Amino acid sequence: MLKRKKRYKHALINKKKYYFYTIRWSDITGDAGHKTKEEMERLPIAKMITQAYVFKKSKKYLITFSSYDETDEVFSDTNIFPIGCIDKMEKIEI
Repeated sequence: MLKRKKRYKHALINKKKYYFYTIRWSDITGDAGHKTKEEMERLPIAKMITQAYVFKKSKKYLITFSSYDETDEVFSDTNIFPIGCIDKMEKIEI
């Protein structure tokens, strides 16, 4: 039995494929209020989820976009994440 090759959601822009991911990452949580020592030790980290196309990934950064111009190489809704914040990346299958 032949295994079907996986196909992934992507955008084709100027003959380049940009794949769509669910990105799970950790963010800071800020609060300007007073806290006891016990409250300080229970401070949560925000666990975030972003769904976007990956523009570029390097050893230091992940650059994403969520919107793009279908007639020109122009990107919107952009983010740049330090790689250390990324917990998990899942490429979205079609």
